Amino acid sequence: MTDHLIVTTPSGRALRVHTAGDPAHPTVFVLHGSPSSGMLYPPNVEDAAAHGLRLVSYDRPGYGESTPHPGRRVADAAADVGAIADHLGLDRFAVWGHSGGGPHALACAALAGDRLVGTAALAGPAPYGAEGLDWTAGMGESNIEDFALAVAGGDAYGARLQELRAELLGADAEGMREAIKTVLSEVDLPVLTGELAAFMVAATNEGLAPGVDGMRDDDQAFVQPWGFDLASIPGPLRIYHGRHDRFVPASHGEWLATQIPAAEAHISEGEGHLTLYTRGAQQCHAWFAELLAG
Repeated sequence: MTDHLIVTTPSGRALRVHTAGDPAHPTVFVLHGSPSSGMLYPPNVEDAAAHGLRLVSYDRPGYGESTPHPGRRVADAAADVGAIADHLGLDRFAVWGHSGGGPHALACAALAGDRLVGTAALAGPAPYGAEGLDWTAGMGESNIEDFALAVAGGDAYGARLQELRAELLGADAEGMREAIKTVLSEVDLPVLTGELAAFMVAATNEGLAPGVDGMRDDDQAFVQPWGFDLASIPGPLRIYHGRHDRFVPASHGEWLATQIPAAEAHISEGEGHLTLYTRGAQQCHAWFAELLAG
């Protein structure tokens, strides 16, 4: 179902790219969460195909088989997506990113240029320290603790990254649920079973196989200035979030929507973090199919 290739950036870094679908169909980039890899979720691939779309993803630097990019900013994702689009010969595409992929999708919206016809950020965080936002309010305990360590840096942070990698590598579905139990809401816990749980285990293992570089550099990029102006992002852009999200509370999505004049907010009363990964993707694919057909 999925093909793989290596794309070399202008600076010489390798990006491992995952593609699924007919190359003749319009392309949608999927930007993965943190920690994870660019592995594509089969139900999302099937839904995209039903809408006549091809999905393309990649391992962010330091994850999977992509070369680390120490000191990378959120903004740098736009150039990496652009390099992949150049390699694939794309003159039009759309982007959605979930969770840790959300800020990177916004970077593409700000910086990728006219060939990006539509963007969606699903359950993604706002910039750390955003004015007027209590950044950790409503988060599960483990996320609050881990981001405090990421901001502080140092040996304790490095040790926690290694500890978290050890917890997740090789974990089965039950081990995954145990590792992230404090961020699982009452709507997310029931869906972390079966195919979704198996996918999260596999994608996380693939992403963390080479070490903690990707996870560390994601964390540091999130808590440092992102490198672009939210207010300048053009549309079409949608912000999706769920009220039952304890990974990244819905207040983040609401704050982003107030800061980006072009944003169209879709805040769901019934969704969580994980439920939005499939149902939000389906909404994106239906929307992108219309945009890319124009």
